[in-house]
Amino acid sequence: MAFRRILLFLIFFSVLVFEPVIGQKFKLDSNYVEETPELFSLRFYFSKKYTDLIQKTADGSTYRFQPNSGNNLGIGFTYQKLTLNLAMPVGFLNPDRQQDWPLYLDLQAHLYPKNMIIDVFGQFYNGYSIPSDFLSNSDSPYLREDIKLRKLGLNFNYLFNGEQLSLMAAFNQSFIQKRSAFSPFVGFEVYGGSIKGDSLLLPAFENQRESNFSSNRSFQVGPNAGLAGTLVFGGGFFLTGVFSGNLSLAYAQWNGSSDLDQWGIVPTYFLRGFFGYNSRKFSINANYVLKNNQMVRLDNFDLSKETGNYRINFIYKFQPGEGFKRGFSKINPLRLIKKD
Repeated sequence: MAFRRILLFLIFFSVLVFEPVIGQKFKLDSNYVEETPELFSLRFYFSKKYTDLIQKTADGSTYRFQPNSGNNLGIGFTYQKLTLNLAMPVGFLNPDRQQDWPLYLDLQAHLYPKNMIIDVFGQFYNGYSIPSDFLSNSDSPYLREDIKLRKLGLNFNYLFNGEQLSLMAAFNQSFIQKRSAFSPFVGFEVYGGSIKGDSLLLPAFENQRESNFSSNRSFQVGPNAGLAGTLVFGGGFFLTGVFSGNLSLAYAQWNGSSDLDQWGIVPTYFLRGFFGYNSRKFSINANYVLKNNQMVRLDNFDLSKETGNYRINFIYKFQPGEGFKRGFSKINPLRLIKKD
């Protein structure tokens, strides 16, 4: 509980404080990046967020547990450094989604201020299934409405060449990257969470008792480093990639036919990819974020969490009237914090 409270505080602090405080001390190179704070970006998008569980067993089998999340249809906007999005799964995009399963909550914030990379996670999934493609002894998916996953995490990085490289231009198009640029970055990350079912998670008909478990708790923290870059071409098209590797001090506890726990050092990685067209009038682009969290391996237990978020955006940009600008400035929480 203490770890959860500390991490929730760090998430709140990162979202509301880091960008306004650091941003006012950092100046972008206008030869590389164009700021467009006067433009209102109206966003229509398709997206999906998830955290899969991937378990490998001693005989070489791989089982992928997938949550009952769906393909979302959403709307949102970005204006005066504030971004708000609202999305929900809709029936025609999710014909195979389970009905009447428990609700879930997936909070992901991917924040890319002028010289930082910040990712925060608060995920509370209820209900998982294993597709038949990952089962050796069944042609039907294995449904487990009782499985619960909880995951909290924070990733923080400093971008060395942030005055010339804008990841906000790639992620939510509130800036425009005018020329190609690259930058290394360093930072740290911390993650913790749990997995729990009413019984052993793997189905009995798969005969994997030695690798089976009913609950897991994990924690990992450590430094990371990586490289980010954007290639600009064709008068507005861009291709952005961000990769980081991490070496974490990690702990995992397993409960099942026997209770085991282990400390260790584990490598993990974080991938981000962005591609599309961005101008002062509109943008069409696709984004993909993928975080791997490998657990400490112990005897027959080899489990990793794979968190993803992909999105296709259609964005229209325009300049609002003076009355709207004045009214919005008074209620924009980011501007109020910066003023204070």
